[in-house]
Amino acid sequence: MGKTKDVSHQELMEVINSFDFGGKLEEVGIFGNGHINETYCAVFSTEAGQKRYILQKMNKQIFKDPVGLMENISGVTSWLKKKILENGGDAERETLNIVNDRAGAPYFVDKEGEYWRAYLFIEDATCFDQVENDEDFYQSAVGFGTFQQLLAEFPAEKLHETIPNFHNTPDRYRAFLETLERDPMRRAAQVQPEIEFALARQSEMAALQTALKAGELPLRVTHNDTKLNNVLLDAKTRKALCVIDLDTVMPGSSLYDFGDSIRFGAATAAEDERDLSRMEMSLERFRVFTRGYVRSCPGLTQKELELLPLGAKTMTMECGVRFLTDYLDGDHYFAVHRDGQNLDRARTQFRLVADMEKKWNEMQKIVAEEANKER
Repeated sequence: MGKTKDVSHQELMEVINSFDFGGKLEEVGIFGNGHINETYCAVFSTEAGQKRYILQKMNKQIFKDPVGLMENISGVTSWLKKKILENGGDAERETLNIVNDRAGAPYFVDKEGEYWRAYLFIEDATCFDQVENDEDFYQSAVGFGTFQQLLAEFPAEKLHETIPNFHNTPDRYRAFLETLERDPMRRAAQVQPEIEFALARQSEMAALQTALKAGELPLRVTHNDTKLNNVLLDAKTRKALCVIDLDTVMPGSSLYDFGDSIRFGAATAAEDERDLSRMEMSLERFRVFTRGYVRSCPGLTQKELELLPLGAKTMTMECGVRFLTDYLDGDHYFAVHRDGQNLDRARTQFRLVADMEKKWNEMQKIVAEEANKER
């Protein structure tokens, strides 16, 4: 096979032989187009037929604690497997299944000190990068809502915070204010309207963290990357099947996951759209996702239901503040392909927040209507 990325065929064989796959290796090759982890698909022949596995070299630059990360994933997937089986489901398709190494660990460390992991490949499933229709968006809500419901009793406080303060909005504001004060690129003077927009909402954006700390919101297992393509749909029925990409599973609020889904899926324009007149929050998409999430997660508390719109606003505002911070700092964190791209991203998020504010009463009404249908 020769070189694959920066791993030689021999090195890859050593890694594969270190996992307890069973069967005879038929082929292995690069899989998917992910940018964070190096991913391969390995095909084995067994007595039961052909089996495929996903093999990944984990990115230690982004995930500094791969052991803690895999402890999180191992704990969450073991819990999910138990709940799925109790409900009469298919645990091989409805959650990720970790393949241990030959020493029984959920990962393998190669001689270069790199961390590898393996999962059973989920067959007859598909996913989409963009929301193409309401039904797919509804199914993503069912997927993430079911994930939340099945993990409702999981001791979230035992999870490692693999990316500290990831959705700590006050901390994101702290970084923003520090960067604004330094103004290293001398860009602040040109973006005063955006700065004022962010500052005017600072106190409101601390509300979720305050409620979480006060115990008014339950601490839950959160996925923290609720894009559409992180829910696999059954290829035949196109129904929600399995939530994937659990690298950012951490303790937090269900409102993080709900809010980020709305930010991504109910927006009517691209994240870096320059024509702000094209950016709105679709109330219809908001209703579709709310319906799926509330139906599939009946364990949401009254307080969580009340704050669903604030979850959407907070996650969108937080993202906008992060884009603006990076723009002021010289575009070091988010990849940019043209001048001003991070500023455009910040502006679309702020436009989305402003549109939510205009539609606030309708958003609250939709949540109340959908919640009442399920009570």
